[in-house]
Amino acid sequence: MIGLYTEHRAGVWFGAACDERRVYGTSFASSEKEALKSLLSGMPSDAPFQIFPTPSAFAENILTTVKDVFDGKDVSEWFPLFTEHLTAYTKKVLKVTALIPIGYVTTYGSIAETAGGSPRAVGNVMASNAFAPVVPCHRVVSSNFTLGGYGGGLDVKLELLIREKRGYQYQWEIPFGDKELALFPVEFVLRKLQRD
Repeated sequence: MIGLYTEHRAGVWFGAACDERRVYGTSFASSEKEALKSLLSGMPSDAPFQIFPTPSAFAENILTTVKDVFDGKDVSEWFPLFTEHLTAYTKKVLKVTALIPIGYVTTYGSIAETAGGSPRAVGNVMASNAFAPVVPCHRVVSSNFTLGGYGGGLDVKLELLIREKRGYQYQWEIPFGDKELALFPVEFVLRKLQRD
């Protein structure tokens, strides 16, 4: 049975869908209804679930991690994600996206070069990411360092990125299989937005 859990912390509703071993979805929203709606939209349609008023210990850890990512904190804990119902391409894009460290962004095009497909295909995967913000789709931007899109709204994406700036100055790359994912400091995006 998948449990759906929500908690209201510092004016935001955080959500987690999980059993005792894996995460089926994470969310944050301005209302409990929206947090639950987001969790349900990413789950397999035939999955049995129940809404619980009190989080299990595992769910509490997930909710804390979601809030920490939302707050721009460094997070080292990782949870197994339920992705069996997703296409091989979607899984690959999410795996690449999960590599983007705090303080950095990458572009839809860079993910496409690393995982295959097109920037538009990557954008479609980002739009249906059931694990936001733990799989940090907010760290994926357009090739000209504008924000691109975000299901929670561009103002929320910008707020997340502002909280994640670390003062980094240089681009670098991380390996993924036989490819490399280009990473850029969050400051590249913030400076671009200031100029525009």
